[in-house]
Amino acid sequence: MNAGVKAATATAKTVTKNEYDTDYELGQDNVQIMGMDIHNPVFGVSAGLILLFIIGTLLFPAEAKVALTSARSWSIENFDWLFMIGCNVFVIFCLALIVLPVGRVRLGGTAARPEFSTFSWFSMLFAAGMGIGLMFWSVAEPVAYYTDWYGTPLNAAAKTPEGASMALGATMFHWGLHPWAIYGVVALALAFFCYNKGLPMTVRSAFYPLIGERCWGPIGNVIDILAVLATIFGLATSLGLGAQQAASGLNYLFGIENNLSTQIAVIVGVTCVALLSVARGLDGGVKLLSNINMVIAAALVALVIVLGPTLKIFGSIGTIFGSYVENIVPLSNWVGREDGTWYHGWTVFYWAWWVSWSPFVGMFIARVSKGRTVREFMTAVLLVPTLVTVVWMGVFGGTALDQAANGVGELANGISDVSLAMFQMFDNLPLTSIMSFVAVMLVLVFFITSADSGSLVIDSITSGGKTDAPMLQRLFWATLVGIIAGVLLIGGGSEALTALQAGAITTGLPFTVVLTLMCLSLYKGLRTEIY
Repeated sequence: MNAGVKAATATAKTVTKNEYDTDYELGQDNVQIMGMDIHNPVFGVSAGLILLFIIGTLLFPAEAKVALTSARSWSIENFDWLFMIGCNVFVIFCLALIVLPVGRVRLGGTAARPEFSTFSWFSMLFAAGMGIGLMFWSVAEPVAYYTDWYGTPLNAAAKTPEGASMALGATMFHWGLHPWAIYGVVALALAFFCYNKGLPMTVRSAFYPLIGERCWGPIGNVIDILAVLATIFGLATSLGLGAQQAASGLNYLFGIENNLSTQIAVIVGVTCVALLSVARGLDGGVKLLSNINMVIAAALVALVIVLGPTLKIFGSIGTIFGSYVENIVPLSNWVGREDGTWYHGWTVFYWAWWVSWSPFVGMFIARVSKGRTVREFMTAVLLVPTLVTVVWMGVFGGTALDQAANGVGELANGISDVSLAMFQMFDNLPLTSIMSFVAVMLVLVFFITSADSGSLVIDSITSGGKTDAPMLQRLFWATLVGIIAGVLLIGGGSEALTALQAGAITTGLPFTVVLTLMCLSLYKGLRTEIY
């Protein structure tokens, strides 16, 4: 066993039966290339598939979009039951871990203590988890449901008080317990097997209790390759589409032309700042930016509460919580749904997207969570973000629905452009320019933290699970994500990015099975710490 693994194992709690003794040496399959320490099977195959995908998408953007969109639709239409059952299981499993005896287990052993303050820890996991999505969909999604843009949840009547309540509850359903449970399963599994069992920080390690030494072979390589592809495709898609959204916001605010040059400039700017953040390390980079994010986000929420319909906002917070609790079971059901268009186009799509992002977000959360108990970890990862999201959705979604219901502004006509929905809402509030500018800055900083944390995750997977690989590797991956987004935007535009997104979502199907097995493996491992 490699000295690094031995040292990690020595600091973890001793396992009576030595079931985690392994002959695998961290880095034994690695090669040194241009100052980088890379895991050859995973890095080589992932790089080849990424290159092949980019070339094919650039040469045939329309065909790639059709093929991958069809694959995504096939996955969602035929395996909706798998996504729904799987995600429901993840929620129940995570809630159970909070109350079961295994909740006392501390990540890193009984003597381990947290590396980051609770505020910084929460800021980082929230920024990586879904901060950027909430900037757009907290306004666009409830208005879309209320105005029947693409179906209504549980066939609720559009443009009615009941429809407004359901719109808020269904939006919260997509951003509450279920996505955080998906992230929580992956994050806890990776953190536990790395910090308590001394295994590498890579997805395959979570399956050691189930398949033993075989996780270091071809099976493990396939799992890690899927994780790399899902992560880099998801990040590149978000950066490319986000550049278009940011450019729309700049055009709306300052009249800057929303063209390819502006979008590429946004990508270059975000990538450069992300590289600077990477070079500063975890403390001086992601942690600092995440803390700044939370302060700015809190300030924006406070502004909207004060300048918006304050009493109605507080009422919306209560409404969204009540509607979420009331409808979580029927919305979680997959049998006999009569709202098929909405159900497949929104809920199942979201579940596939969250699952495809789970390797990225889960591994990053694991990386910053050493020293927390399982109970503390799950409470913070599952319950606290859900409560914060209730407030966020109540403030922004409630304000937007108030405008739509009263015929105020452009939102009264429904959603014309998701990227502009929040700015259209700000148009009808005082200090419009200030709030819109703060929102654009917040969006850009969220993108930067995603690029930085994403490069850390991809670096760990492609180096065979190392958390101290050369800085050059993280810089390489952060740059590559920006290049992929820019190249696809230049060569194929929205069609290429949509194809990339469809490819990422399609990986959610096999990963749902992977995560289900991960639950079993994780519980089996946790029990060794208690019994």
